[in-house]
Amino acid sequence: MYNPENRIITTERLILRPFAVSDADDLVKQCNNHNIFKTTLNMPYPYSLEDALSWISLANECFDNNRRYDFVVSDKITGKLLGSIGISNNQTHKNGELGYWIGEEFWNKGYGTEAAKAILEFVFSEIGLHKVMGHHFASNPSSGKIMEKIGMSYEGTLIDQVIKDGKFETLIRYGIINSRA
Repeated sequence: MYNPENRIITTERLILRPFAVSDADDLVKQCNNHNIFKTTLNMPYPYSLEDALSWISLANECFDNNRRYDFVVSDKITGKLLGSIGISNNQTHKNGELGYWIGEEFWNKGYGTEAAKAILEFVFSEIGLHKVMGHHFASNPSSGKIMEKIGMSYEGTLIDQVIKDGKFETLIRYGIINSRA
């Protein structure tokens, strides 16, 4: 459920909220992990406090301007930062691209799936997007499982599409259409 006054999405176990400067240290702790770095397209490694503060500023600016909605994925009870999820807002074409990461110590607990379901509900009901897309590295099939669990369908394979850490990576593309639109 989305609360527009404070920009918070609440799920059974999670609170998705905008980033705050106070998240910077936790962001550095979670992102300064090579296993997270190798599953994300644009995250730097090593990940510094300056990287975190720059990301927080950019994320909030994009949220304010309805270009992209990035949220901290946090535990509903403890408030602990578990990861991040975001989606772009292409207003011209009424679509967005989903992206997420969950801290390694929190993998395989369903947090990514729960957060992704909540983001779909948010952009389909609150923002009015027609389509959401996502991709994952072929070397990270776990991310594809999240996309499948939230109802996204395989749309194609983009062979050697991007360079990550000095080598070409193949992207697997998924998408879902807003059935309410």
